[in-house]
Amino acid sequence: MSELVQLRRPEDDGGATDAAPARGPSRDPVRPVSRKVYIETYGCQMNINDTELMAGVLADAGYLRVDEPGEADVVLVNTCAVREHAERRVRGRIGQLQQHRDGNGDLVLGVTGCMAQRIGDDLVEIEGVDLVAGPDAYRELGDRIERIRFGDRPRGQELLELDADENYEGIEAVRGEDVTAWITVQRGCDHRCTFCIVPYVRGGEKNRDPRAILSEARTAVERGYTQVTLLGQTVNSYEWEDWDFARLLRRVARVDGLRRVRFTSPHPNDVTPELMEVMAEEPSVCRQLHLPVQSGSDRMLKRMVRRYTAEEFLEKVRMTREAMPDVALSTDVIVGFPGETDEDFRATVELMRDVRFDDAFLYRFSPREGTPATRFPEEDFVEDAVAQRRLEHIIDLHRDIQEEIARAQVGEVHEVLVEGPARTDGDVLGRTEGDKPVAFPGDPEGEKGAYLEVRLVDTTGATFRGERLA
Repeated sequence: MSELVQLRRPEDDGGATDAAPARGPSRDPVRPVSRKVYIETYGCQMNINDTELMAGVLADAGYLRVDEPGEADVVLVNTCAVREHAERRVRGRIGQLQQHRDGNGDLVLGVTGCMAQRIGDDLVEIEGVDLVAGPDAYRELGDRIERIRFGDRPRGQELLELDADENYEGIEAVRGEDVTAWITVQRGCDHRCTFCIVPYVRGGEKNRDPRAILSEARTAVERGYTQVTLLGQTVNSYEWEDWDFARLLRRVARVDGLRRVRFTSPHPNDVTPELMEVMAEEPSVCRQLHLPVQSGSDRMLKRMVRRYTAEEFLEKVRMTREAMPDVALSTDVIVGFPGETDEDFRATVELMRDVRFDDAFLYRFSPREGTPATRFPEEDFVEDAVAQRRLEHIIDLHRDIQEEIARAQVGEVHEVLVEGPARTDGDVLGRTEGDKPVAFPGDPEGEKGAYLEVRLVDTTGATFRGERLA
């Protein structure tokens, strides 16, 4: 499992030279491990990185991260609030985890993350929940857990204050066993898309010092990682003094030892010629771009407060493909948004046909309490059956397009980064530079993290079958 690591002070690689300011405890020396923590993660890549941060905070308090809740003194459920289904799963899981109190009366069970921030008052009312902590409160976890365990604080604690300055500088993530090092460059969001809960549970946009980001990338290489993914809610809106995201991306791409650099999720408004230039010129930056459109209807985009029109989005696509003709594009789409008519939906269908995304995450609108979309007039809400038909229609369309794109790639040779075992025994699963999953014969243990030349020999549309080359 994850090992204890020590902090390197942030440095730049030739630009800014002063060390970035650190907040919080040094990881030198590391305290002896005497306790164990199990962290279960729900949600996006940002939540994965937050889990790694929590593991780092608790490593400073003497906790080692373990794989099973039954082995732990502390069990944390790191949560997502974007979709109601995820919250229902977490509520059920909290009940299941209570069984581990048998024979371990001092067990501390906590709920962290976006769901904790959104409904913390409700969560502490659930029997057996000892602590809830929002995304800006992880620095306090070690102290608060110890005080709960040893009776200085009652169970049922809440840590829900948002902190406009908290970027967790000075804390090194204890990473999992993924082949990717997730590096958060930006927390929170200044956009107020009417369907989105994120600004209300993570606060406003907070960008990290580039020196700290570059230091973290170099440390990841030292730990054996060759691929990093830069994370932010609207990652390409990043700004720090005279640094923009294009400059940051170029500097990360030039960190010695990195072979692949990705980033997610950008906002269409901040896709600039300078960013396209970096992506096209830097060999380690993957020619793959996730560009959430949400709708092809200008009327819906305005209601969503996306701040662009469909034509402006299409211009970003054209600019991207002019810079990188072989770029792989993916997107997010919401159907059934309040007020969506058949004509609005047809506009989304036409945009999907026009762009021909390599991949797409397609959703039926689900209202989240606390977002502006819940305040639209009741008569604007699309009937469930209509929304479901639209979702099924656009899924079918996307699958047809995706399969056509994939069929045209059969026979090509790609460099594939092995991530681990595939579902079929004796196969490994890896990804191309364009983020296309490929299964082929290999050794899941011995070849994890390896880059192999693979010919694509067949496809289901969503995934490829490959054969490795000598």
